[in-house]
Amino acid sequence: MTGPVETNSKKKQRIENKKKKIAALLDIVKLNESDRQKNKNTKSVYLEDILPVNFAEDTSEDNGQSPNKKLKTDVCTEPQLGPCGKPILQGGDFLALKKMLREKTTKIRQAPKFKLREMGKNATLEVPLDTRCPLFLSDVQHLLMYSQIGVHSPYSPSRWCNLEKYTNLSNVLLLVLENVSLYHYEMFENHFPFTSSNFDHKIEIISPFAYNNDFVKELSMVPVSATQMRKLVNEYGSLEDAAKHCSEVFDTVNHFFPINEVEEANSSLNDGSFPQTDKYSRTQLLLSGWQMVEENFPLPIKGLVERKYSDYVLTKDNYKSVTAHSPLLALDCEMCKTETGDLELTRVSMVNEKHEVIYDTLVKPKNKIIDYLTRFSGINSKMMRNVTTRLKDVQEELKKLLPDDAILVGQSLANDMHALKMMHPYIIDTSVIFNISGDRSRKTKLQTLAREFLEEKIQMSSHGHCSSEDSLACMKLVQLKLKKNAFYGDAVLSSIYSEQRAYPDLGSVHYAISMLKQCIKAGNTVNIVGVDEIADKYKFYIDKNLKEENLKNINCIKTQSNKDVIKQLCRNMNNHKLNIGHVRIAQDRLADESTEREKTLKVLDKWIGQLHSGAQQPSLIAVVMSGRKEGGNGACFINLKRDYIS
Repeated sequence: MTGPVETNSKKKQRIENKKKKIAALLDIVKLNESDRQKNKNTKSVYLEDILPVNFAEDTSEDNGQSPNKKLKTDVCTEPQLGPCGKPILQGGDFLALKKMLREKTTKIRQAPKFKLREMGKNATLEVPLDTRCPLFLSDVQHLLMYSQIGVHSPYSPSRWCNLEKYTNLSNVLLLVLENVSLYHYEMFENHFPFTSSNFDHKIEIISPFAYNNDFVKELSMVPVSATQMRKLVNEYGSLEDAAKHCSEVFDTVNHFFPINEVEEANSSLNDGSFPQTDKYSRTQLLLSGWQMVEENFPLPIKGLVERKYSDYVLTKDNYKSVTAHSPLLALDCEMCKTETGDLELTRVSMVNEKHEVIYDTLVKPKNKIIDYLTRFSGINSKMMRNVTTRLKDVQEELKKLLPDDAILVGQSLANDMHALKMMHPYIIDTSVIFNISGDRSRKTKLQTLAREFLEEKIQMSSHGHCSSEDSLACMKLVQLKLKKNAFYGDAVLSSIYSEQRAYPDLGSVHYAISMLKQCIKAGNTVNIVGVDEIADKYKFYIDKNLKEENLKNINCIKTQSNKDVIKQLCRNMNNHKLNIGHVRIAQDRLADESTEREKTLKVLDKWIGQLHSGAQQPSLIAVVMSGRKEGGNGACFINLKRDYIS
C-alpha cells in the first residue's frame, strides 16, 4: 500500500508548487501594473496651474518669494532617463516623434532612385580606357522611355541601369551638346566645374557618327515592337507598305559594315520570292544592330575597333545586301583554356544548307593549353599533338569560303565570333529566335532545343561536344523555323506580352516608330527646343507628313540661337514631364587652334548649371555630348536631383 500513498503525496507537492508559482506570477503582474500607474501619474504639477491666479500671487507674497517663480508640489519628480541617458518621451511628445519618423520613412521609400548596373559601371569614366566598354545612345533612349512609361516601355534600360519610383519624378531633362566630345571634357575638365562636381554618373557613349548615323534620328526612333508590327501588317499588308503609306513608320538600317547596296531591279533574288523551303524571308530572323550590341557581338565601330577589337578582322572586305535567297551557313567553335586564363579557339566547323560539313579544322592556340575542357570541347591532348593551323590561317580561309551575303547561323554565336576574332553583319542566333522560357534573359541550351523541336539527342557523347554536330543542329532548327513562322518556338513572341523586354522583337529589324510618341502614351507632355533646323528634324521623326494633329502633347520650339534654347528650357521645363534641349556648337569654335574654345566650354558649363538649378525636385537630368563627325566618342552625364531628407 506504500506505492499509491507516495504517488498521491508527490502529486500534492507538484500541485502546491504550481500554486506558489502562479501566486508569484500574480505578484509580479501587480507590481508591473503599479509601476505603470506611477509612471502615468508622475508629472510635474505647478500650483499656479491648479489654484486661482490671485491666490497663487498672494501665497507667493506671503512666503516672501518672487511672484514669477513656480512652486512644485511633492508629486513632481525628475524625468525618466533611457539607457543612453536621454529623457524618455511620453504622451504627446512620443506620438509627435513617431508621426515624424513615419513621414520621413515614407518620404525615403517614395523618393526616386537611380543606380548603375555592372554594364553601366564598366562604361564610366572612372574605368581605365583599355577596359572601359562604352554604351550606345540607344541605351540613353531606353532610360528616357522608361522614365515616362515604365514597364509599358517596349525597351528597358535594365541592361545598364536601374530607375526606381519613376512615377514620382517631377520631370526629366535631356540637354544635347552637338559637336562636343568626350575629348573636350577630359582635356578641359577644369572648364566644367559645375558638371564635374554635380553629376554623379559620367559615362562614355559611342557616337552615332561612328557608324554613319544621324544623332536626332538615332535618339528619336525605336524599332517597331511585335504588337505594333501586327497592327501595321493587318492594316497595310506588310511593313514595307506601312513605311510607304504611314507617316509614323520609318525604314531604317544601321550601317556598321561596308555594305554595297546596289539595286538589282532585274535580279530574281530581289523579286520578293522565297526559296521553296521557306514560308517567309529569312532576313526576318536576322539580328538587328541593337540586338548584336545586346548580345555582345564584335562590331566595327569607331572607338571600339581601335581599343577593344584592334586584332579583329572582317569576314569580307565588302558585303552585298542580304536577301531572302542569301545562303545559310551554320558555324560552331570549340575552345580550350590557356595559360593566360582566357579561352582560345581549338576547333571550327561549318555546315551548309544541304547538311554537309564544308569546313572542319583543329586550331593551335597562341598560348599553351592548361585545361582542354574535354567534357565541353571534346578536345584532348592527343588530338592537338600535330596541329599546326593557327587562328590567322582560319581567318584567311573563312574569308575566301564565305559568300559576300552569307548569313551565319549558330547558338550564342557571339562567343564563336570572339573566339575567331572576326566580325560579320548577317547573323541568325538560335538562342534568340528560339525561347521556351518566355524570358529573353534566360537562354535555352542547344541540347534542349534539339530535343524539343527536332526530337534529336545531341551532345550525348562521353568524349564531349562535337562542333560539327552542334552546327548541324543549329542549321536544322533555323530551317524548321523557316518552314513554320517567325513566332514558332519563341514563347516571348507567341505570347506577345513580356515584362520588361530587353531588346527588339523579331521581324522589325529595319522599321521604327517615334520614341517621343511612345513617351506620351501615359498622358505625359514632351517639350523639345532646338536651334535652327534641328527642331524640324525632331518634328519629322515624329510624323513624316508634319501633321499638327499628330503632334499633340508634343511642344516643339525652334530658336535662332543656342542661348535662346537654354532660355526657353528654363522657362518651360517644369511644365512638361520630358524636356529635350538641343544646341549645336560650331566646330571651328572648338578647334585646337581656336581662341574661343575655353570661353565656349565655360559657357556650356554655365548653361548646364542654370538648367540644373531651375529644375524642380526630384528630377532626372542628363547631359549628352554627341561626339564629333571626324572621330571621337561622346559622353553622358546623369544626375538625380532630389530633396535632402534629414
